[in-house]
Amino acid sequence: MAQLGFCGLGQMGALMAGRLIDAGHDVAVWNRTQGRTDELVERGGRAATSPADAAASAEGVFTMLTDPEAVNSVVFGHDGIAAGLAGDATLVEMSTVGPDVARDVGARLGDGRMLDAPVLGSTPQAREGALRIFVGGPPALYARWAGVLETLGHPAHLGSLGSGAAMKLVANSILGAVMTAFGEALLLADRLGLDEADVLDVLAESPIGATVKSKRDKIERQTYPPNFKLSLAAKDMRLVRDAAARADIDARVANTSVAAFGDAEARGLGDLDYSALVAHLRGHVASG
Repeated sequence: MAQLGFCGLGQMGALMAGRLIDAGHDVAVWNRTQGRTDELVERGGRAATSPADAAASAEGVFTMLTDPEAVNSVVFGHDGIAAGLAGDATLVEMSTVGPDVARDVGARLGDGRMLDAPVLGSTPQAREGALRIFVGGPPALYARWAGVLETLGHPAHLGSLGSGAAMKLVANSILGAVMTAFGEALLLADRLGLDEADVLDVLAESPIGATVKSKRDKIERQTYPPNFKLSLAAKDMRLVRDAAARADIDARVANTSVAAFGDAEARGLGDLDYSALVAHLRGHVASG
């Protein structure tokens, strides 16, 4: 069993840290909101007083944070992970921040000390240990941590540092486009006078069937408790847009999704599930 630190105990991070604790690892947990550590301490974790404390004596520290600013603050800020991370310890950075940020953090830590390992999936997959984990970094470092990552899901090594973050943006570009198209399709059906249940039945057998089936209950109830918050989807789509711009791509579909999610977030839907975009596009009231 490994001695670990885990920083960032939001919806996803708390579930992931819990799985590591339940697997028998010695896990020091930290979050800006101290109360989020209580349940994990009861399950066998240790409450760290700072990111540096979570890193002290750890073989590896996992981060699951909101955005690039949070990553830089938690890793390099006052009492950050970098201050406590031993020379042979690893940072496993699992946030969605984009490849440039991943490579920058790795360069500042020093060669061979970091894996970028963002995940595809939301709270059900995190709870069940069924996340898809996209990993970038040195092959030997991946081999060292693959067994621990398997506690959280299905890791795949994709190349050098930043490759995991790059793959996550590619995957998210599709997810954002699908949800935007789904909402527009239902709006069109509304205007053409079609029955919602009939439309959902048809779309459930279409190329976006998996999304329709997973979000149908929320749409029919018009309640959107979050598995993955719309505010985070909006942030992720902005990362996709920015990466496309740096690659000199006219990403018209991504730009449309950025606008749609941004407008929904501005209308106060950020804390709801990202599928609340469907309600927003249809002009429906969405609640949690």
